[in-house]
Amino acid sequence: MATRQTRTLARLMMAPAVVLLLVWMIVPLSMTLWYSFENYNLLNPANRSFAGLLNYQFFYTDPAFWQSIANTLILVVGVLLITVIGGILLAILLNQPIFGQGIVRILVISPFFVMPPVAALVWKNMIMHPGYGVAADIARFVGVEPVDWFAQYPLLSIVIIVAWQWLPFATLILLTALQSLDSEQEEAAEMDGANVVQRFWHLTLPHLARAITVVILIQTIFLLAVYAEILVTTNGGPGYASTNLAFLIYRTALLSYDVGGASAGGVIAVILANILALFLMRAVGRNLD
Repeated sequence: MATRQTRTLARLMMAPAVVLLLVWMIVPLSMTLWYSFENYNLLNPANRSFAGLLNYQFFYTDPAFWQSIANTLILVVGVLLITVIGGILLAILLNQPIFGQGIVRILVISPFFVMPPVAALVWKNMIMHPGYGVAADIARFVGVEPVDWFAQYPLLSIVIIVAWQWLPFATLILLTALQSLDSEQEEAAEMDGANVVQRFWHLTLPHLARAITVVILIQTIFLLAVYAEILVTTNGGPGYASTNLAFLIYRTALLSYDVGGASAGGVIAVILANILALFLMRAVGRNLD
């Protein structure tokens, strides 16, 4: 009886926060859904009319939409490959007893605290600039013509910048998981004659499986909304070569002033994100069982 009363009291105490959270989430989503069925342009706000599914049809038939979907998938997969593989390697390196281990860990993790627009500006003007960037100086030093990264490889440039930002996060999660590995298991495997590769493949990697799935889940949710790096560096170009779904919605809303079309794109993005999140949650759930 006491337990039931305690649970009821706990639910009553949490109710205001839950209601506030639902209102905070549902109201903007409901407005977005409503606007997606309207012909609503900020250049002529008084001339609003019901558009039905025309806004969704516009997005579905627009070639830029499918290219933005492809760019979004390439961006997510590319960043995940770099951060997961690089995170595993850095975690193994940082787990070794090296001189100045604490300082090295701080330096490795520090890029995660740099704001995306600042990171994009640093990479654009100080590293990847074809005239005076660090990459151009290195290319000229070895006798190679400098590469104009954002003109020739725009999407790859975005992948590199975003991966640089998210690599510390993956490293931190994987390092934490690696430190929980029982050293006695490693010693037993070494005594049984397992070499470094065998110990990594059959012992370390399975132990990191849960951490890897968590990294993939969290990063994917945030990578679907990458926006600032594209705006600062390539502005989605050349053409739509580096435009992802989030940036296409921005273009529709703030450059074309098409609130209805942008809202339809936002609804589509929410649906795709939820489908992907559901798939990843199922994968994580199977891994954690």
